[in-house]
Amino acid sequence: MKKIFITTFSLAAFILFSGSCSKSFLNEKPYSSYTPVTLNDSLGFEASLVGIYNHISTIFSWSDQQGWPSVWQVGTDVANATANQQGIEIPYYNYAQLTSTDGAAARIWNRYYILANLTNTIIDGVESPTLTSISDAGKKAIDAEAKFFRAYAYNNLATLFGKVPLVLHPLTGPKTDFTRASLDEVNNAIISDLTFAITNLPDIDAVKSNSKGKMYGRANKYMAMQLLAEVYLRAGKGALAEEQATNIIKSGRFSLINKRYGAKSNLPGDYYSDMFQYGNQRRSQGNTEAIWVLEQENPATVVGGITDNPQQRRVWGAAYYNISGMVICDSLGGRGIGRLRLSNWVLYHLYDHGDIRNSEYNIRRQYYYNDPTKPTLFGKPVPFTDPDSLYKICPSTTKWGQFDPNDTFGYAMIKDFMLMRLGETYLLLAEALVAQGKTQEAADAINVLRTRAQAPDVKAGQMTLDFILDERARELIGEENRRATLMRTGTLVDRAIKLNSGDAQKPITGLTATNLLLPIPLSEIQLNKDAVLDQNPNYK
Repeated sequence: MKKIFITTFSLAAFILFSGSCSKSFLNEKPYSSYTPVTLNDSLGFEASLVGIYNHISTIFSWSDQQGWPSVWQVGTDVANATANQQGIEIPYYNYAQLTSTDGAAARIWNRYYILANLTNTIIDGVESPTLTSISDAGKKAIDAEAKFFRAYAYNNLATLFGKVPLVLHPLTGPKTDFTRASLDEVNNAIISDLTFAITNLPDIDAVKSNSKGKMYGRANKYMAMQLLAEVYLRAGKGALAEEQATNIIKSGRFSLINKRYGAKSNLPGDYYSDMFQYGNQRRSQGNTEAIWVLEQENPATVVGGITDNPQQRRVWGAAYYNISGMVICDSLGGRGIGRLRLSNWVLYHLYDHGDIRNSEYNIRRQYYYNDPTKPTLFGKPVPFTDPDSLYKICPSTTKWGQFDPNDTFGYAMIKDFMLMRLGETYLLLAEALVAQGKTQEAADAINVLRTRAQAPDVKAGQMTLDFILDERARELIGEENRRATLMRTGTLVDRAIKLNSGDAQKPITGLTATNLLLPIPLSEIQLNKDAVLDQNPNYK
């Protein structure tokens, strides 16, 4: 089958030139164009859908800019950049440098509009009245999977940029007159897509499986419900968000992890840390919390098992290997570089005593010399001295720890991405309840998580959006896109300044209400010559 070549709409602004020549051998035969290859059978649609998952993985695995994961964490309430920063994250704590030429904003715009166009091609193809080779049920399943990802793309764009151009059909030629749709228009399109997806996507236990009976991380209706709950919260519709989150919780398909399981369960650890062990993250591996897991495979055994080289372990993990007397090992999560450091608020003020999410197995705070060639040091604790404690052996989450014996240098990462799980569903439910003033019900939802974490119960009077965001940090540190969460809730400025404006190697500066949205990439504005594509306020 031919590959489908789709461009983001910025590329559609290129001017095409054509010429003529009397010599036939000079006639060009184009192998790609603005017009997508027609999809006309189930194999073509299936290949196109699989391609979407490949594209999604590129959003998380950009190795050319190794500080990419830091963009979404530093300069918020939960993390700071270190001396080992890579570059692209600098405008996300030194906000005066965040301008319309920013590379990270341009990257995310590009990735999500490519995703929108990929899905538009599938949706228009499967909804074409000329398609007769696929049953109605088959068409709806294809349509639903593509519409989930179109909604995913536009929800991220709306969260990060606000009003954005709404493109619901594939580009068939150059277009230079895009305008920004209202948030209501964008939200209504997202909600329509997700409502269709919920009705027509399979149950999680009925998604496609491979020849060995293992579940793929393909879209299921609970993914659409979880995303719709978040969309409704962003749109200020708490009651509707509550309904979606409640439907997931009461479905009987998921349960919180509260006992040891899976790989390494016979080694020191706890049930919360088990969830993040390599080999434990998928539903087929015993993770009863998993709603959406973006599955990766070791490229040493599966060709094309990952896209690019994800940098999450290197960003989140401490650079302990730089300490004389320490060597890279599995028990310490492989080779980290410490491109970010958890904020003092997270490390010293966030958790209650006894909260399992703050155990030594989930946030590593102490290191021991482990190089057997240095017997005078071996087994002794590594002292904390500046600057070592700022990134070399700084306390860090263990969620991204993973050692690949085929890659001891630790450039690539073969760990799965757990993008949605039941723990977050309870947090979305609590947020929806607080938005409606149902504080006792919100406390009940939060206490389900806190009971699992062996943390003390909370009361209705404590239920505020700020408390929910605190609990999200406790539960989802290292997992959630913290910047997107704080932008969605309009709390980035207040929380970053209040909770993370103290001492840091790379302190937050220049943060204002302007930064509640990202800048529209200047290149998009300049290429859009036949209409005005407005910039977000106060960006240059």
